[in-house]
Amino acid sequence: MTTATPPPSTRPSILIVEDDAHLRIGLRDNLQDEGYVVSEASSTRDAEPLLREREFDLLLLDVMLPGEDGYSFCRRLRSQGVKSMVMMLTARSLEDDILRGFEAGAQDYLTKPYRLRELLARVRALVRRAGTPPPQVVAFSGFTLDLGRRAVTRPDGTDVELTRTEFDLLAYLLRNKDRALPRGEILDAVWGRDVVVDPRTVDNFVSSLKKKLGWTNASGFTIHTIRGVGYRMEVTSSP
Repeated sequence: MTTATPPPSTRPSILIVEDDAHLRIGLRDNLQDEGYVVSEASSTRDAEPLLREREFDLLLLDVMLPGEDGYSFCRRLRSQGVKSMVMMLTARSLEDDILRGFEAGAQDYLTKPYRLRELLARVRALVRRAGTPPPQVVAFSGFTLDLGRRAVTRPDGTDVELTRTEFDLLAYLLRNKDRALPRGEILDAVWGRDVVVDPRTVDNFVSSLKKKLGWTNASGFTIHTIRGVGYRMEVTSSP
């Protein structure tokens, strides 16, 4: 199910993605009492059309969701250039789970059961941070990747002709540079968990991406193949 509070409004906007109706409604009511404009969805599938309609200041994202989980959804949103602050909500409190949330692109992580006063305090802090959006342009080795225009420009100022998937792949590799990325994680983030794709498809797209960027051994960046795992992007020269 999806419900949305109609725009426009100058009040901060929050999207709750939570499959537990009792928790979702409770969060919605308390946040509305605090003056926020609140929309809600019970799954990532229901959240996507809401995210296409508007840009939210904050996403409250449950980890354990039907279909695509919160980690994969957050990674995919970041690869697509979604700038909203994200707070993960989950019963998982192990350090590895928390780190996984931050690596996916979340700014905060709150374990259930949480205290309402703490949640509201964290929400206020994240909404304040949302007033300073992250950069839309990523520079690497003379290239620029513009998330707003969805364009990549060469050092000579000409655009690199990339498909939608190639652009999303490059954005994800840059966002996670210097980190080993398993093929499965890349597939989830760029193609989506609901899409059945051969893991070797990633290899073909990386090869195409390097060719279109004109990569050589002298380039100031490289996309390393990690045997049996996936890929790691490194940028070795300044923009």
